[in-house]
Amino acid sequence: MIKAGIIGATGYAGEELVRLLLAHKETEIVWYGSKSYIDQRFCDVYRNMFKLVPQRCKDDDLKALSKEADVIFTATPQGYLSSVLKEEILSSCKVIDLSADYRIKDVAVYEEWYKIEHKSPQFIKEAVYGLCELNRKQVKTARLIANPGCYTTCSILSIYPLLKEGLIEKDSIIIDAKSGVSGAGRGAKVNNLYCEVNENIKAYGVLTHRHTPEIEEQLSYAAGEPLRLIFTPHLTPMNRGILVTAYASLKAKDGRLPSEEDIRKAYQKYYAEEYFIRILDPGVCPETRWVLGSNFFDVNAKVDTRTGRVVMMGALDNLVKGAAGQAVQNMNLLFGLKETEGLTMIPMFP
Repeated sequence: MIKAGIIGATGYAGEELVRLLLAHKETEIVWYGSKSYIDQRFCDVYRNMFKLVPQRCKDDDLKALSKEADVIFTATPQGYLSSVLKEEILSSCKVIDLSADYRIKDVAVYEEWYKIEHKSPQFIKEAVYGLCELNRKQVKTARLIANPGCYTTCSILSIYPLLKEGLIEKDSIIIDAKSGVSGAGRGAKVNNLYCEVNENIKAYGVLTHRHTPEIEEQLSYAAGEPLRLIFTPHLTPMNRGILVTAYASLKAKDGRLPSEEDIRKAYQKYYAEEYFIRILDPGVCPETRWVLGSNFFDVNAKVDTRTGRVVMMGALDNLVKGAAGQAVQNMNLLFGLKETEGLTMIPMFP
């Protein structure tokens, strides 16, 4: 059995990790870490876990946990792991970090966008960006996984094949993304109160959202050169889900613009064998309700011959494929398990 510990177990992503790992036949949770609920029963924090998790929450002693666990998941705010991670810990166990601390390779860019000092930049180079469908080989041999976030996963997977195949102009990309409220975490914030969110939709972080450089960096690898894009997130009155609608100008090849068939072939080339990526039938748009509670990512695209542009669309559950599910997928690769182990749950509806 893989012994797993979770730091930040009582946040939304942490609780989702608990839910998934309890159903994982190869894993035992040995540590429910939560600074806010030390010595309280986990099932008293999340009553859906009554009679399922009788254990009490522990502190965030990463050093002690590394002696007990084979893998540590850190579902913590930005800056936490970078302030406590040591070589001693990485030498004892694998670490899968759900924050952004090791996602961006340029520490100056991280510090500029996140407005905090990075305390352990020496580990950034070796950290593997844990988008399994794109970096599977590197994930398998890593010690430290930078687990991608929900907006970034949905945006990158929606656009990657078309950039990789040179079908779109790299500097023409505009991403319009919408998220459920759980993406903001469980902490009490006025802007996330029911009356502030219900019956409302709003853009936020316009031109300043900190996931922008992460998306740019990963898509630059696909393009083979640096790129710049516009990313605008929106908050919507739903619990879960990410919907991305991205736009780009088509790039002419051999004197003609790519057709919808060319676009579809690109998605098939990269994703046809990917269990968790579902390329929808022509004309079908992704919807958040059809991926709810699952590790699936639904994608499709539509070519506008009138304007010479393409619309790329993707949907996922921000707490599963956008966080905890992807983390478990990474764990499966790290320990040589079947990649789908513990993650084949069918999307919930209604």
